[in-house]
Amino acid sequence: MNQGDDLACHRDFLKTDVRRRIDFSETAQNRGAETPPIEKPCPPRAKHIDLPKPDRSLVGKVSLFDAIAARRSRRAYAGKPLSLEELGFLAWATQGVRSKVAQGHVYRTVPSAGCRHAFETYLLAINVEGLEPAIYRYLPLSHEIVLERKVKDLGRKIAEAASRQTFLAEASVVFVWTAIPYRMEWRYGLAAHKAIAMDSGHVCQNLYLACEAIGAGTCAIGAYEQADADALLGLDGDEEFVIYMAPVGKVEA
Repeated sequence: MNQGDDLACHRDFLKTDVRRRIDFSETAQNRGAETPPIEKPCPPRAKHIDLPKPDRSLVGKVSLFDAIAARRSRRAYAGKPLSLEELGFLAWATQGVRSKVAQGHVYRTVPSAGCRHAFETYLLAINVEGLEPAIYRYLPLSHEIVLERKVKDLGRKIAEAASRQTFLAEASVVFVWTAIPYRMEWRYGLAAHKAIAMDSGHVCQNLYLACEAIGAGTCAIGAYEQADADALLGLDGDEEFVIYMAPVGKVEA
């Protein structure tokens, strides 16, 4: 296959034509398969940490207009820690639950095709008040985090996994979103994957605006070494894999 064929193939991924070829009666949902879990289960005896509930006072007097107008990718950070309250606010803003509904669905702070929400949020805490440096995972249903693993030189290792973009090591926390494709495939089959890609943009844009509201900055990262990023999080790279990441740090006023 030449480059022109490759380009045509990848452009087709962005189109909706795949829906014409799908027999939706054969999706897992319509064959009666059990609804995938809303949230990845935690290991027995895992360490859970409650996050403070989102507080409107954290955003001060920053309006939505101001947050949108100021939004930009920020790669330089002030070296100040994030508070646990700020971390909880950012996690809620990107994947928080507004209300639960029946049959394995929840309404969140971001939209998702078919309310499927195929992501897990890992928080690589490098400089967060009250947290030892480690990899945590956000649990939206209970608004808490669970300790996944401790990693020596975490900042350096995530920077290396992100194609050696060294500024990630200077962040207070790195948000890493993984996809569990079956959550979306269960309903949409082969049409699931474009929806997952679009949904990731919704999530990261909320992070940008929430960061602006608390005097922090972020930078969306789509260039990383897949195998290295998956290995750092202990993922199988098939049923769950890294799809997007974004470092967060306080910025100078």
